[in-house]
Amino acid sequence: MPVDMIFREAALASNLVSEQQWRTAALEVKRDRTAAGATAPVEEEERAEVVDQIAAVLIRDEVLTEYQAQQLRAGRTKLTLGPYIVTDFLGQGGMGQVFAGYHEIMGRRCAIKVLPLDKSDDEARESFHREIRLQASLDCPYLVRAFDAGREGSVHFLVTEFVPGTDLRRLVKENGKLSVQQAASIVAQAAAGLAYAHESGLIHRDIKPANILVTPEGHAKVADVGLAALAHSCDDDDPRAGKIVGTADYLSPEQIRTPHLVGPQSDLYSLGCTLYYCATGKVPFPNGDTRSKCKRHLTQAPWDPRKHTPDLPSEFVEIIADMIEKDTRKRVQTAAEVVRRLSAFAAPGQDQGDQWMAELGLELDASSTPDYSTDRLLGTVGVQRKLVPTEMDPNATWRTSSSGQSGSVSGLTDVEDHEQMAGRDAQPVLTGLAHAIPNQPSTVNPSQGAEFGHVTAVPPPIAEPSALNASAKRVTRTTLIMAILIAAIVGAALGVGATWLLR
Repeated sequence: MPVDMIFREAALASNLVSEQQWRTAALEVKRDRTAAGATAPVEEEERAEVVDQIAAVLIRDEVLTEYQAQQLRAGRTKLTLGPYIVTDFLGQGGMGQVFAGYHEIMGRRCAIKVLPLDKSDDEARESFHREIRLQASLDCPYLVRAFDAGREGSVHFLVTEFVPGTDLRRLVKENGKLSVQQAASIVAQAAAGLAYAHESGLIHRDIKPANILVTPEGHAKVADVGLAALAHSCDDDDPRAGKIVGTADYLSPEQIRTPHLVGPQSDLYSLGCTLYYCATGKVPFPNGDTRSKCKRHLTQAPWDPRKHTPDLPSEFVEIIADMIEKDTRKRVQTAAEVVRRLSAFAAPGQDQGDQWMAELGLELDASSTPDYSTDRLLGTVGVQRKLVPTEMDPNATWRTSSSGQSGSVSGLTDVEDHEQMAGRDAQPVLTGLAHAIPNQPSTVNPSQGAEFGHVTAVPPPIAEPSALNASAKRVTRTTLIMAILIAAIVGAALGVGATWLLR
């Protein structure tokens, strides 16, 4: 069938173009070609040229989008999902493709995430359904809201709000590193969204620039909250529990070492790496493969961000250092604390942080901050919170040594770039590294270890979970009781034997 006939039949079959709209566009193209002295199309190239011209008219008149015209030219007529009309392709995520669209009756723009057919096994469907349930429970201006969910045939889809603009990764790649105020404002808003999620008992587990959407007005929203796991119960319901979920450039040490025991502070480490990226235009550990990046997150300190951006304020650098501290007991304790400390830099003036938060509707009460003193990652170790920016010596330096450096400071090398260029998933589930990397860090000579601020290069071992400690205590008591009973029986037997011998 000629290409112009394929386009016409597909356009009418899709119900996106009416017979009258097609005739109007075709007549306009015919008049223009006649005025230009062109003859009726006969050859395939001439017919393709006519198709281009008719498509341009339909796009100009807002009957079709460029994406829809492209699909119809290929003979694809299915451009709806339930009551939603697909208008554009936005990208590929770890759990599916994302499209732009709108509700056929309400006309509301939205984003539609579709689970690929080749991933429609039981585990993928359970993960996708879990994402739908989690997003439906959240209502925060700094998190992407879920509107609807549905299924059409074998296709499962989630409908969320459409956020105009771009994601933070693309923003930095296309425009370079951000100013201190821009970086602080965007990351503080993302932290506000995480504070809400953490208070709801959810952990994101894949915080990175690509998952922070930024509008042209500078408003930020955290996306892909569906990768979250319940903070205190993620063994039975989450099919990804116990796997390393995330992107290598932003993984926390505990995600690599004990992926089944991650807490809210894991998100804060990843957000700290994101803040580093915003302020320097580079990931903390550039170059290398996924395995080497994970090892460096465990054992090394990144370059001082002032090596890339010399004019960063010392207090701002201190916030980054506190967020990417490898020891969770020394790391920033809550997302609310991140918001408060960054607000001073996000506001137009250094003393207008409270006003900036009020204008965005951020009301963070320190008294309502969750208590993680018995956190599963920290055991029963007490936590000292710092709710105000830490004073720092203006002459302080981000101390490093050659043995603790990341190995390269040249170029912007994001692992997502390599994975996308190679056609691989941008959100790998790194199931093999938990066994490849030892649970306990190797001993390093203190004179050779890297340190920045107060972030040590060799992380201390994570304390055993309190729940496991309690179980261990119960086993110990049981063993003791059994030992006493055995001793009593043996003692009685010996007594009887001694009495018999004395006879």
